[in-house]
Amino acid sequence: MNDVLTLADARLRETFGEPDARASVTFLGAERIEVLRFPDAEAGTVRYATLGMSAGPMTDPAQALADPEVGPRAELLLTVRAGSGEGGAGTRGAETDKVLRPLAVLAASPQVEGVVVAPGASLDTGEPLWPGAPFTSVLVAEPGGLVEDVALGPPREPVRFLPLLPMTPAEAAWKRVHGAEALQERWLRHGTDLRDPFRAAVPLGE
Repeated sequence: MNDVLTLADARLRETFGEPDARASVTFLGAERIEVLRFPDAEAGTVRYATLGMSAGPMTDPAQALADPEVGPRAELLLTVRAGSGEGGAGTRGAETDKVLRPLAVLAASPQVEGVVVAPGASLDTGEPLWPGAPFTSVLVAEPGGLVEDVALGPPREPVRFLPLLPMTPAEAAWKRVHGAEALQERWLRHGTDLRDPFRAAVPLGE
């Protein structure tokens, strides 16, 4: 593990405690990505955090000469509510632990596809985040609310921990037209529980 990943790992454990599970995924042309699982029994949630995305900076593939040390660095965070679903889901539990591979795919995208992941962006997995999930994409939210940045020595930028907010296909389509801020305002107005693994799309018609 390089020095940046060691610091990012330490910051996650300092914030959430020791993970109760770690899984690693390796993709052709990319370094290994780990996904750490942090349960929070008091809050009734489970958090999944990537580790490996921040090993190198994200760079725009259009740049002819990219500095190997300069560029934004990030890891991804997903928080879901543990327990039963609501409405039509009855008391069925969500298999959210199967989100590990889709999360690793998203975290590898800067290396594999040259994507720069930033707040306000949409990331599409092309499949449900976990079996039966009504979400196939996520909105990247602003960092700093859950985990503090990890400062690195210049010229390297700090590692930021970017929360992911699951979106239904209808919400993702609406966001493409109206923007991330408008979707987040709608979620807030309707009191949407973004951690509910079975939630329906927020009303989009009015």
